[in-house]
Amino acid sequence: MIVAIDGPAGSGKSTVAKLVAQKLGFSYIDTGAMYRAVAYKLIKDKISVEDVSTVLDGLNLQFIEVDNQIRIILDGEDITDKIRTEQVGKVASQIATIPEVRKALVKLQRNMALQKENAVLEGRDIGTVVFPNADLKIFLTAQPEERARRRYIQLKEKGLAVSYEEILKMILNRDKNDTQRKEAPLKPSKDAIILDTTGKSIDEVVDFILEKAKKLKT
Repeated sequence: MIVAIDGPAGSGKSTVAKLVAQKLGFSYIDTGAMYRAVAYKLIKDKISVEDVSTVLDGLNLQFIEVDNQIRIILDGEDITDKIRTEQVGKVASQIATIPEVRKALVKLQRNMALQKENAVLEGRDIGTVVFPNADLKIFLTAQPEERARRRYIQLKEKGLAVSYEEILKMILNRDKNDTQRKEAPLKPSKDAIILDTTGKSIDEVVDFILEKAKKLKT
């Protein structure tokens, strides 16, 4: 079974997808982390976005489970926490508009998922591009202000000095870039279940998806 969970920045899809995968006993694949990993490599190696093609061939990217947590390994380095900065997110949004990048990473995403018996994938185009025939498609959304509040709290808890206003601005810009790009724009597939998470707890959202998935399994 393939479960696709899509949605804009800050909609809670990463947290929700991890919990759904854990409770179902499925593999979890964070496709957005792949774009962030490429962005991190560009920043670290001081490579321009225009030259991103130079890092795509032979991209050494792995998802490894350690103590019930998924760690993201790039070139042997654990970058799980390092890719969650606003700088990396901004560059990831830029390279996500490049067809060559999307083609390479979609291929990698499909290969990773098909190696698993069951998988939960989360991103922005899983139900529309990566796995249009996914068994269950969920599109999470929430008001921009709510998404900015969540991201603000998340980053503050990590000890980062952040501004709510800047995060809201970033989210609005990210929404614009994601929905208006020519290559695989962010949008729910026609057969996706759209779930507005504004005012809903994580447990409520997870339980809703679990109920849908378990009905399909039976």
